[in-house]
Amino acid sequence: MNIGFAVWSALVGYLLGAISFTRIITRILAPNLDLENVRLPKADGGEGDTLLTVGATTAAMKLGSRVGCAIGLLDILKAFVPTLVFKLLYPDQYYFLIASVFAVIGHNWPVYYHFKGGGGMSPALGGFLAVDWIGTLAANLLGLLLGFAVIRDVFFAYVGWTWLMIPWLWIRTKDPVFAIYALSVNLAFFFALVPEIKRYLEARKRGSVDIQQGMEVTPMGRGMLKMARMLGFFKEGKRD
Repeated sequence: MNIGFAVWSALVGYLLGAISFTRIITRILAPNLDLENVRLPKADGGEGDTLLTVGATTAAMKLGSRVGCAIGLLDILKAFVPTLVFKLLYPDQYYFLIASVFAVIGHNWPVYYHFKGGGGMSPALGGFLAVDWIGTLAANLLGLLLGFAVIRDVFFAYVGWTWLMIPWLWIRTKDPVFAIYALSVNLAFFFALVPEIKRYLEARKRGSVDIQQGMEVTPMGRGMLKMARMLGFFKEGKRD
């Protein structure tokens, strides 16, 4: 592997990942909206905690789920496209894995916005989709089933697929570089979400977690919620 091309793939992935479609679209639709002070809604209609990241969920809280889903799709594409391009151009090299990891890093710590970004869920999904689309579907479905039916924890149901990337890619490829790629994505994702994870754990202790709240405003979350309803975990229009 050429070091220069490796650096180039990392730079391309990072700079594209650092594009904040949340900020761009919000500036167009609601230029006076303060994205640093957006609060999650409570089940009773009141305001909850302030979001600690700036991403699709942030915009959806103020501009609606359709806007949030549109931004989420763009965040998926900004990782999917460079990963796929490098994979097609250099199928026998690892440049596409590097681009995928750095798209997540760019999204979470964007140089254009003082390194204040999102959680990385959508670009992580987009990169994995280009790396292994079958694994993306399998990991998401298995994570959903394990989260709701076995572990019965919404956080695992929502993010468990990222953990399942590691064994899936190891078993499928037997290549340690793919396992390192999956581990790197997980580290970038969870390091960015440390404050949110702490908050979630505290909310669980208080018994105040709204299971569907965070799933209704992103493309993947809405897809998972739809699958969960089809499997009978939720009823349409009702919250657990």
